Amino acid sequence: MAHPQAVHEEQPEYTRIEERPASVGHLFRDRVAATPQSEAFRYPDGSGWSSLTWAATAERAYALAAGLVDLGVEPEQRVALASSTRLEWVLSDLAVMCAGAATTTIYPTTLSEDTAYIVADSDSRVVIAEDASQLAKLEQHRDRLPALAHVVVIDGDGVDTDGDRVLTFAELERRGRERLAAEARVVDDRIDALTPEHLATIIYTSGTTGRPKGVRLPHSAWTYEAAGVDSIQILGPDDLQYLWLPLAHVFGKVLLVLPLQIGFATVVDGRVDKIVENLGQVKPTFMGAAPRIFEKAYGRITTMVAEEGGIKAKLFDWGTGVGRQVADARREGRTPGPALRMQHALADRLVLHKVRERFGGRIRFFISGSAALNTDVARWFEAVGLLIIEGYGLTETSAASFVNRPHPGGYRFGTVGWPLPGTEVRIADDGEVLVRGPGVTPGYHGLEEETQRSLEEGWFHTGDIGQVDERGFLSITDRKKDLFKTSGGKYVAPSVIESRFKGICPYASQLVVEGDGRNYVTALITLDPDAIQGWAEHHGMAGRSYREIVTSPEAREMVQRYVDELNAGLNRWEQVKQFVILEHDLTVEEGDLTPSMKLKRRTVTQKYRDQLDRLYQAQPQG
Repeated sequence: MAHPQAVHEEQPEYTRIEERPASVGHLFRDRVAATPQSEAFRYPDGSGWSSLTWAATAERAYALAAGLVDLGVEPEQRVALASSTRLEWVLSDLAVMCAGAATTTIYPTTLSEDTAYIVADSDSRVVIAEDASQLAKLEQHRDRLPALAHVVVIDGDGVDTDGDRVLTFAELERRGRERLAAEARVVDDRIDALTPEHLATIIYTSGTTGRPKGVRLPHSAWTYEAAGVDSIQILGPDDLQYLWLPLAHVFGKVLLVLPLQIGFATVVDGRVDKIVENLGQVKPTFMGAAPRIFEKAYGRITTMVAEEGGIKAKLFDWGTGVGRQVADARREGRTPGPALRMQHALADRLVLHKVRERFGGRIRFFISGSAALNTDVARWFEAVGLLIIEGYGLTETSAASFVNRPHPGGYRFGTVGWPLPGTEVRIADDGEVLVRGPGVTPGYHGLEEETQRSLEEGWFHTGDIGQVDERGFLSITDRKKDLFKTSGGKYVAPSVIESRFKGICPYASQLVVEGDGRNYVTALITLDPDAIQGWAEHHGMAGRSYREIVTSPEAREMVQRYVDELNAGLNRWEQVKQFVILEHDLTVEEGDLTPSMKLKRRTVTQKYRDQLDRLYQAQPQG
């Protein structure tokens, strides 16, 4: 492997990050001591919201940590969390950190077979399960889990508990309070014994063999991420985060560590269908999300306006056009002239502020990660005054390795920004992005050969193809394994084409490009269920089912126009010659998308192999 010269970024000077707490437990304890009465977490409670101060959070986390100790959990032993994003997940993870143990994360959508594999492979001694359905997955494979001594159920309705092997969350907390009453320093002693090298987390990610592989992340990785983000000063103690991302995912997990360092409050609610409603209620200042969230919002708003037509649509287009002119000027370091400033003030009053109000009215910026964000979508949000900055990282790099900065000159659309201070990047001879730094995993759990293949002299092979521009901004062009070559010998980067289509077609949900070894490119297309209903009402199909709408000749004709527009900007060998519109959208529940809404490309193309094959039996158009 070649080692090209390391890239040097054009960045401001940032504070040093070497001096940081020894562990996440130390970091949490320091935060509680610094701002005990400040709000830490807000969570749904009935029809309203309740909150915990840092002191109250520590009281509950310490009780749960002592409860884990009382169950016999030793330092660095694993405690698995199988739950959706909710306050109890946060408290459980903090408890595991303070008990000196290590968290194993499991998505609540994980199938029972894979759940059992993760629990067994990680040698988890305790599982904190959300409800009876998660408990049932473990009971189904009980004979394969001899090391599993206890299951703690958060929502205990319908669960037979015995107070020991299966107990409720409340019972664990009660046991912990009794242990603390008898041994006041039991948790603090565990924290005091932690070092940066102690294991903090095992996050399982897809392996090449089909089995998930556990990424081992020590405390030093998380304290580095927190210190690194703090050092670039994009967030402060007065910020309010809205956190809905799955906390079993590394992106969600790192957003849970940042407030321990910086001190801002976090609203926790994993119900994806409540995001827009909740944003209007809690009015956060920033939020992390996958691109699909922004694409859906963009598509919904623009199609609603377009379908209304008339003066309202013209006014909306004028207002966003003015907003784009101002955004372009500011991004380029220019001051808008007096006439443009006057137009922008009017556009903001009539149009732009209404869009911002949909997101609570206080957003300073969004952070997009997990997949590529379409640049047209990003520029539209910027035009209405809602900046989206992209970041990049993997489970193996503790998530936040690169991020754009939300200030003029600090971001470039289409890139994932600069490295965090302390992280290095190189581009290998074949274009693969290599990363080295304190956030990089020391290896995979129990997979020495896999570790050796992925790590070389501290450089992690990301599997992503990318490039670094003259100012140090990193761009990711595709996954190395997703690039394919047509039968004519031309390489195609599918994710670039897929992202571009979503910016062109406001009704699109997914585009999946295929063409490996074929003589032309084809695609699977799904349409957004919400956006397409509005379109249907304006095309004489009100009340029809999703399947009837998307399989209609009118929908086919509409999609073809957008595909033609896409093709106009592509090389001839990249153009989509044939496509099929699927009768249903791709979903997490059906295994088509990851819980962070990233496409499972190989799963989807295998599932619809017959339909893709039929596209090559007809003569391509164009």
